[in-house]
Amino acid sequence: MIRNYFKIAWRNLLRQRSFSAINIVGLAIGLASCMLMGLYVFDELSFDRFNDHADRIVRVVFKGHMAGGKFNESHVMPPVAAALKADYPEVQASTRLRQSGFPLVIVDNQPFTGDKLAHVDPNFFEMFTLPFIKGDPSTALADPNAIVLSEQAAAKYFGTQDPIGKLIGFKGSTLKLKVAGVFKDMPRNSHFHYDLLASLNGMEEAKSTTWMQSEFFTYLLLPENYDYKKLEAKLPATMKKYAGPQIQQAFGASYEEFERRGNKIGLFLQPLTDIHLHSDFQYDLGNNGDIKYVYIFTAVAIFMLVIACINFMNLSTAGSSKRAMEIGVRKVMGSRKKELIFQFLTESMVVTFIAMALAIGIALLALPYFNRLSGKELAFSPGMVPMLLLCFVLFGLFVGFAAGSYPALFLSSFKPLVVLKGGSATGSGRSLGLRSGLVVVQFSISIILIIGTTVVYRQLKFIQDKKLGYDKSQVLVIPDTWALGSNQEAFREALQADSRIVSISSSGFLPAGPSSNNNFMISSDKSPEKTVKTLRYEVDEQYVPTLGMNIAAGRNFSKAFATDSTAIILNQTAAKLLGLTKDPLNAQVTRQENDGTKYTLHVIGVVEDFHFKSMHEAITPLVMVLSRGAGTMIAKIKTDDVPGLISKVQQSWNTFKPDLPFTYSFLDERFNETYKAEQKTAEILGIFAGLTVFVACLGLFGLATFTAEQRTKEIGVRKVLGASVAGIVALLSKDFLKLVGIAIVLAVPVAWWLMDYWLRDFAYRTEIAWWMFAVAGILAVVVALLTISFQSVKAALMNPVRSLRAE
Repeated sequence: MIRNYFKIAWRNLLRQRSFSAINIVGLAIGLASCMLMGLYVFDELSFDRFNDHADRIVRVVFKGHMAGGKFNESHVMPPVAAALKADYPEVQASTRLRQSGFPLVIVDNQPFTGDKLAHVDPNFFEMFTLPFIKGDPSTALADPNAIVLSEQAAAKYFGTQDPIGKLIGFKGSTLKLKVAGVFKDMPRNSHFHYDLLASLNGMEEAKSTTWMQSEFFTYLLLPENYDYKKLEAKLPATMKKYAGPQIQQAFGASYEEFERRGNKIGLFLQPLTDIHLHSDFQYDLGNNGDIKYVYIFTAVAIFMLVIACINFMNLSTAGSSKRAMEIGVRKVMGSRKKELIFQFLTESMVVTFIAMALAIGIALLALPYFNRLSGKELAFSPGMVPMLLLCFVLFGLFVGFAAGSYPALFLSSFKPLVVLKGGSATGSGRSLGLRSGLVVVQFSISIILIIGTTVVYRQLKFIQDKKLGYDKSQVLVIPDTWALGSNQEAFREALQADSRIVSISSSGFLPAGPSSNNNFMISSDKSPEKTVKTLRYEVDEQYVPTLGMNIAAGRNFSKAFATDSTAIILNQTAAKLLGLTKDPLNAQVTRQENDGTKYTLHVIGVVEDFHFKSMHEAITPLVMVLSRGAGTMIAKIKTDDVPGLISKVQQSWNTFKPDLPFTYSFLDERFNETYKAEQKTAEILGIFAGLTVFVACLGLFGLATFTAEQRTKEIGVRKVLGASVAGIVALLSKDFLKLVGIAIVLAVPVAWWLMDYWLRDFAYRTEIAWWMFAVAGILAVVVALLTISFQSVKAALMNPVRSLRAE
């Protein structure tokens, strides 16, 4: 019996090749899209879950606000870990990590570059699941001069030799660290990645008792099923207990008075598994994702699948009249309703599994391109085969049943007497109403995605076109110039001798991309009781002209003024908050150190506000201080032969034989990298908006074909009575265009709400204009009209004699 069901299903697929092809292709595209998006979402949600205690680990973070800006930092003060472990029994363990950059590693007098170093507490491996290949993780970092390497770093430094007990040094330091272990390379889905982990026991800063400086990433292990919010509620008391006396010393005010002045600071907890998708902290350990984009891509995957299933249901019910006689005969011959339902569900399953097989092929072919687009390294690994097969079967059964249930119930409900007498198989307007509703849903989804893509691209264009307060074009950034040692000035002079280089500045503080950052607490003589939080930029005399910034008042730093060593330049926001908008020049500003020491600086200029953070954040106060000899050079260039200039700069670099290779970037590239997530979202939305429109049009094409066939005799009669081709095309098209019009009306408010919500994440954003909705609506109408017109024109041009011959 079952074999017979499959045989009939296969024959019907071959008999209705066009409908079958539309069904299979539409489902395959929807399923392939769902697979790719599913891989992306699963990868994003998997971060840090490889740790055995992932659900029990929290990170301590620092939040607050003072005049001038917010504190939103993922690292905290050195003594926090020990204080929380000592004060709260629910803290079963605490551990810390301190970033140490990318040092130049020296092994047997040979330099190695590109490896990332961090210092961690000896119990770090008891909290995080990082398996060791060599050494004992519980004791490896007990020695203050111990270090452990990743498997990749060990092979890089020592080849096939046993690295245990070998010594590692660093450029510019006499310290030698002994290798005490080798751990497996950190998983890709970890929120931190390091090749070298040294013991924090050997770092003096780790023993500091200050609660006024935060550089330590701190993690706590809590009991099973413990609500971390209970511990978080106790942390304000901890902050008052330990930070209060130091605030009194630094600011001359008690903790209560400090808060009464409008300041608020505190410690908070963040679950480990939330770090990747729920972090908006400054100075985090890696490039985190964003839960909003997981929601977006999940919705797109569901939309694609829904549209594909809608096509299946629409085309199956629309083609019912062709099988009405078959159903009537079957019922007269004794077929029961459940047998007919099973037959049609079998046909649905066959189509679904064929589409699934095709979808897997499409997904495999599209995966490399999707990886480039998303910046991921997703793959269907051999270990995933059993799970994929199970998902293949379950997903196929689910989609086949969901997409085929209504057609099966609808088709099996035909009354044989009515059908065999020549009555209508389509029954009532109920199925027509359902099909119309499904078409509306399809096009509503497509229009929402088109509008969403338009808004995202407009926001990206807004960001590119907005005046930044500095000139990012043709600005060459050369990092790690510290490796030149005493030859830095000679290298700078060699570059300045090239006429293609307009000016050069030395500063590690850049307005785009990764940059050095320092908090700077100041107050002015105009309002000494008001402490303003600013960022401090250490720059030289050429920084402002090199980046094309404008001095709004006063002057730039100059070698002609020896007193500039105690001078500062404010941005306009800082001047406003300090009450120096009317007469900022030569105003006295007091810098407060953490130990309460104060020293005075004088204002020599005010620079126009410029964007040194992303457009997600408003411009905050900034102070520039004079400093020379930074490890990064910034060169303003003017040439059409950029590759030639880069080659010349590299030759100059190699002349001094530094241990580090020459590297460079451009400021505009660094700026664009800041909005990489938005760019990826725009591209992915654009592609899938196009796919939803294509799949929706496949369904619309099938329905138009069915409608034209159903109304063949009507069209013949109308032509005999004098109807024109244009009139018949309009007649066949208007009902579908009405549905598209309804879809536009429904989609516009939903799209506006969604994109307005997305834009709220930007402090500086474009406006959602009416024409964006108009373009999406017109595009949907045009695409629908083109899809319908092919079949409408074909039906209108048919010879009426052929359609009326049987009458």
